[in-house]
Amino acid sequence: MLPSLFISHGSPMLALEPGDSGPALARLAAQLSRPKAIVIVSAHWESNELQVSANPQPRTWHDFGGFPPALYQVQYPAPGNPELAATVADLLNAAQLPARLDTQRPSDHGVWVPLSLMYPEADIPVVQVSLPSRQGPTLQTQVGRALANLRQEGILLIGSGSITHNLRDLDWHAGPESIEPWAKAFRDWIVEKLAADDEVALHDYRRQAPNAVRSHPSDEHLLPLYFARGAGGRFSVVHQGFTMGALGMDIYQFG
Repeated sequence: MLPSLFISHGSPMLALEPGDSGPALARLAAQLSRPKAIVIVSAHWESNELQVSANPQPRTWHDFGGFPPALYQVQYPAPGNPELAATVADLLNAAQLPARLDTQRPSDHGVWVPLSLMYPEADIPVVQVSLPSRQGPTLQTQVGRALANLRQEGILLIGSGSITHNLRDLDWHAGPESIEPWAKAFRDWIVEKLAADDEVALHDYRRQAPNAVRSHPSDEHLLPLYFARGAGGRFSVVHQGFTMGALGMDIYQFG
């Protein structure tokens, strides 16, 4: 059975400058059984209600600005899977989590940047589930649990966000050895609570974790972690690191 994963996708430039994370993602993909399909929650599809992408051929959306022209040439033409999308929506609705299909959704960079490093052939179907970010961690845990059995069917479940995400507090010239203590303290607290399976503390992270608001001025980039945790089993760390001093690049596996 496949695990579920939490991936810190970092800057969109990860697609061109993979650093340590790119090889870590490639190794992880090589170690896993080849998925029949991927269901992913990205920090970059915030919504008011749960939606599921049923676009049969989602385009590669360069949903950012100010980067080198080469980045806008990157394409990740992985197909969608409307039949799987309908199954996902049915599972969510059966769990009293109302969801509807979106047949037009493109693939945002929270989807295609990490997947381009894991599965560069872009030949595995991808279905995206939206992130009702205002409903917080509890909903994402519920969504993960509602979809967990898909892992037994060879479907890889991924939450794509960032373990820390404060773009205003980054040092754009810092090397990988430079780590801000406040960001590390937050990351270490999250890892400790994941290892202890302390769901109460994790759901209350904004009050309990050190430097929580500084690490996540808004929490859309951490919420995919709760999806991955809810969908998976035993927690383990695949990769840890920081870029630009405070942008966490951790990758976690559940199960």
